[in-house]
Amino acid sequence: MSRTLEEVQATLQIAKLTEDDLHNTIHCLTFGCSVSSGDYCLMELDDTLCKHIEEGKSLVIRGDKDERAILCSEDNTYDLKIADTSNLLLFVPGCLTPDQLTHDNQASPQLVHAQIWGFSNSYWELKKQRPKLKKLKKLLSERLYEGPVIGGEEEEVVTEGKYTMGDLLNRIQASKEEIEAQLQTIHACEIDGYWRILDFEYEMKLLGHVTQLVDSESWSFSRVPLSVSLEELGRLEPREMIEHCLNCYGRRYKDNGEVFYALSEDKVCRATAQMLLQNAVKFNLAEFQEVWQQSVPEGMGTRLDQLKSLALVDRRSKPETISLLRVEDLPEDTLERFTHLFTMREKWTEDDITPYIKDLCGEKQTTGALLTKYARSSTQNGVKVFNSRRPVAT
Repeated sequence: MSRTLEEVQATLQIAKLTEDDLHNTIHCLTFGCSVSSGDYCLMELDDTLCKHIEEGKSLVIRGDKDERAILCSEDNTYDLKIADTSNLLLFVPGCLTPDQLTHDNQASPQLVHAQIWGFSNSYWELKKQRPKLKKLKKLLSERLYEGPVIGGEEEEVVTEGKYTMGDLLNRIQASKEEIEAQLQTIHACEIDGYWRILDFEYEMKLLGHVTQLVDSESWSFSRVPLSVSLEELGRLEPREMIEHCLNCYGRRYKDNGEVFYALSEDKVCRATAQMLLQNAVKFNLAEFQEVWQQSVPEGMGTRLDQLKSLALVDRRSKPETISLLRVEDLPEDTLERFTHLFTMREKWTEDDITPYIKDLCGEKQTTGALLTKYARSSTQNGVKVFNSRRPVAT
């Protein structure tokens, strides 16, 4: 039965309150017949996500059965965590908040009856986090693209180990924009509706065709014409693969309506170094630098700073050595990453370790803050070095 105004006024007297302590509009709440705390879940949204929902856009919860669930918008990823509250949270459709009520001091009090649809003692709390993208390359590496089938035969139609964008959105804990950006980073391309990573040897074969053409035509690395490249190299490899290679290792631009590419010296030299290092455990640094310079196209210069997050130089060994260490091969979890790095090497200089932890930084977080939390600093031979705060098994 609904309360009357007289009953409300009597309750106020018992509570030693006056009508002046209340708004003129008084809500009387009643529980429905079938109210359950399990019928609804609450989620706390910031202004950005509220606007996202109000614009009719969606939020998606992603994760396999063995993964912790995360929430994704179109461009960001959020950690989901249940937060308990000592106050009972009520779901009251149509209930007006004080700022939505009209304030008329002369109006007489009025009752508004509202029914409670549900209640909860907890809600989902969101925290922006780094997307979990390591799994993306792992999935796409199940079936690398090694080029068209020799002999001109059609490639056997096999879908196992191949993934469409829809498949990736279902499997990868990241937003669509973050996945698309990572696909570009790992040089993936869409072939017959499936996203594929090129076998590295095939990718280097394509790059070799391009650089040899530039050399034979005496072009500038900053002005490689797309149309001529496709015409000349299209007899050797599929045109879409040639263009994909140019997109991976160059910057596309137009001049008088014609498309050109400016090849990146750093990207070409970096890929060449990876090709040289991937089959060796360690390489004499001086010998490597000599072979590396001889292996890149004439006119390009090699520098060790081109290899940040790809290769690690050991200055302590005699002679000095260099070895392949790709940041994408390291653990994605921050603590596991630091443990792995300190297992490999007890002490790191800031210059050496920074390329391998930079991707772990969250919003407004610096590598210095990460080192303060997970490492201990000391001075060795006048150089600041970092070692693990925790005991590490070697």
